[in-house]
Amino acid sequence: MTGSDPFAPWLARWRLVPDGEPFTTRFGSRLAPVLADGAPAMLKIAGHEEERRGGALMEWWAGRGAARVLAREGDALLMERLAGPRSLAAMARSGADDEATAILCGVARGLHAPRPEPAPDTLVPLDRWFRSLRVAAARDGGPFSRALPVAERLLAEPRDVVVLHGDFHHDNVLDGGARGWLAIDPKGLIGERGFEYANLFRTPDAEIALEPGRMARRAAIVARAADLDLRRLCEWIFVYAALGAAWSIESGHDPGPGLAIAECGEALAGA
Repeated sequence: MTGSDPFAPWLARWRLVPDGEPFTTRFGSRLAPVLADGAPAMLKIAGHEEERRGGALMEWWAGRGAARVLAREGDALLMERLAGPRSLAAMARSGADDEATAILCGVARGLHAPRPEPAPDTLVPLDRWFRSLRVAAARDGGPFSRALPVAERLLAEPRDVVVLHGDFHHDNVLDGGARGWLAIDPKGLIGERGFEYANLFRTPDAEIALEPGRMARRAAIVARAADLDLRRLCEWIFVYAALGAAWSIESGHDPGPGLAIAECGEALAGA
């Protein structure tokens, strides 16, 4: 490691040993596998305010349903490294989708469980996340304009308000070995509990999500396991997929897959 390396101060401060090649996320956060007192850990330097909020939420969870935070200061987060061999995305692709969906519901239930400690003061109201849908509805109409009034109604009358992971999906729940399945990389929101599950219907990819009958089957499993109203869950699927398509437009990506998932969710909600 050179003196200009962003990890160097934290390696020295927390007495860490490099244990693999560093990498950068699409949000600009930098991560490096390390050893902390001989145990596998991950050093993360946040590259975005969203990632800093996520670090505060990880610390608040205190290893209950999520990777343990070993240290946090400024933009730096040191957490346990989850290196189990199992993958929920691989399960979804190989005929074990029902099991993967049930596992995700169990992890979400643990994350949403009441905590005695005050929640972080950095949490973002869910309503604020839907600004891009409002812009897309005004600009592009179509599915966006159909999704917007549904979203506004859901947001105006929230049920079961909890601290939300905010980006809960197959690749953000990892195999923690003896500790079970554990969440990583939260965004740190607060809002209706049912929203948390909507992202599962967009992952692990659009091809899987749009397989005939898969969304309806998953929705039935989630509604039962999470004790959610099925129609309201499908409305969340519809509006969140539309929001994701709006984000795709903003980032210069194809909104087509997101809109296809949104329309499938819309059909289920109206069934």
